Amino acid sequence: MDKLKMHSPNLTQDNIARIRELFPGCVTEAKGEDGSVKLAVDFDQLRQELADSIVEGPQERYHLNWPGKREALLAANAPIAKTLRPCRDESVDFDTTKNLFIEGDNLDALKLLQETYLGKVKMIYIDPPYNTGRDFVYDDDFAENAESFLIKSLQTSPAGERLVANPESNGRFHSDWLSMMYARVRLAKALLADDGVFLASIDDGEVSNLRKICDEIFGEEQFAAQIIWKKRNTPPNDKVIGAQHDYILLYVKSNVSGINLRPRTQDQIDRYKNPDNHPKGPWVAGDLTGNVKGGRYSASLYYPIVNPNTGEHFYPPNNGNWRFNREKVERLIAEDSIYFGKDGKQSPKLKRFLSEVKEGATWTSLWDFAPFNTSGSNEMGEIFNNSTLFENPKPIGLLEHILELGSSPDAIVVDFFAGASSTAHAVMKKNAEDGGRRRFVMVQLPEPCPGDSEAANAGYKTIAEVSKERIRRASKKISQSNPQVDTGFRVLKIDTSNIADIYYAPDALDKAHLDLFVDNIKPDRTAEDLLFQVMLDWGVDLALPVARESIQGKEVFFVDGNALAASFDAHGGNDETFVKELAKRQPLRVVFRDAGFKDSAVKINVEQIFKLLSPATEVKCI
Repeated sequence: MDKLKMHSPNLTQDNIARIRELFPGCVTEAKGEDGSVKLAVDFDQLRQELADSIVEGPQERYHLNWPGKREALLAANAPIAKTLRPCRDESVDFDTTKNLFIEGDNLDALKLLQETYLGKVKMIYIDPPYNTGRDFVYDDDFAENAESFLIKSLQTSPAGERLVANPESNGRFHSDWLSMMYARVRLAKALLADDGVFLASIDDGEVSNLRKICDEIFGEEQFAAQIIWKKRNTPPNDKVIGAQHDYILLYVKSNVSGINLRPRTQDQIDRYKNPDNHPKGPWVAGDLTGNVKGGRYSASLYYPIVNPNTGEHFYPPNNGNWRFNREKVERLIAEDSIYFGKDGKQSPKLKRFLSEVKEGATWTSLWDFAPFNTSGSNEMGEIFNNSTLFENPKPIGLLEHILELGSSPDAIVVDFFAGASSTAHAVMKKNAEDGGRRRFVMVQLPEPCPGDSEAANAGYKTIAEVSKERIRRASKKISQSNPQVDTGFRVLKIDTSNIADIYYAPDALDKAHLDLFVDNIKPDRTAEDLLFQVMLDWGVDLALPVARESIQGKEVFFVDGNALAASFDAHGGNDETFVKELAKRQPLRVVFRDAGFKDSAVKINVEQIFKLLSPATEVKCI
């Protein structure tokens, strides 16, 4: 009987298995022998993608580079022996909800989610910490101290001698932030569905660098827009030119089909009228002229349009073209789809019928229609009885626009810099408004609240606690008027593996560890802890319903009916009668605890019993 691996996937090996696929970051510009610039495969970078150690690449090429980039790539690809432990006490509607709140470092969370949500997420939105030059709470292994950074970036020699005039922290100011973001965005891309979209809020400080990172990871051709969001009505007076805006970068996984049109407002709909009682319904007058290519008109598109009621001839203005050829225009006139003005003497216009236009409007690159940042603070104050608790949370209205742009009614929406969980609030509110079934996955580090902050004074120890409480309060408010909406969430906390550490280093086994052959599970872990690690390892959706049943007096977990059955009895009580009874249920997957079998004969016969009674069942043990 095979054992589950019980750690996150090794993404380097996955890259080797998928060598046939395109690695966008490995296609770059190189200078040919004739001096021309051509697209070429960056074999040094490809070797790095597939390597277990740092590969030096001396060849010059066009790309974004910084000290620590290769370590960040290794950090993204390296497997971890961690798990997600369920926390029922902090959850809302644990047994029925489809939403998740993961507490812990988002780098670990993104690795743990790879098996379960690979290619299934419709939209990822993040509002990462803006680079202020202060130390990051995301203290990854590849973050460097100032001394090692200066040596690696050739600003000082290994002996500490200064090689440049001003080796201050400017380079490291960006490098640490880039390394932190690079590993996370790489992992996030893998979660997206083919029609998935990735959006990230950012300010002037790192927008150019974040865009270069995303160009490398997604491919420059997958860039869709750099949206400008007007976040405040008046500019700050701390600079000569005060910034009133932030940016929202938008990338697509495969193509723009995953981007929705903007819902048409009532004002836009009211522009359509039907003064002539046309059978197709309301319409607006649209331009009938076409583009003149190269400054020259096309003979087939230059002709007079004749008003059938007055006989007056109209030629394209400015010696240009009509939009359609003569035959199509004559057909439109016959259908009464050309408008010559109230007096019949105006240049012809095309009737654009509301019934024939797309269900929505084109988005603009300037979002001055979204609420200001102050709305986010006011919303937090309303939820927490006039206490802000969180600095500059994104307003729900902005996030609803983002959901309209990038999600579908049944989308999985991920935010791995959850902060105040405005995204979760917006998902629930949007579902209440349009009847959608969107699910959220929030990830937030348990970052300590500053000692002098409103949150700390209110009794909250971490940002994650504030985040969860915000969802609880928003959930209660929304469910009062919309009880059909899923306003619950399962809290899962990142922790070390449930399996004893020696399991991952068997070569270190000695006499002192022989008891692990009897039971390799850490003593402080529950059966439900084990279940969720098995679900992670097997790639089973972490939001599926879980039921407990008693079979032959032993507790058995059933996930989503028969998707997974799990028995974690640790007292050697699993005999062949029990195994046969469980096999009759014909689960798709079943897992047992090694220490749970009555004897070695029963363990050996388990697979044979399932082959006989439930041949489609995949059998594993831990």
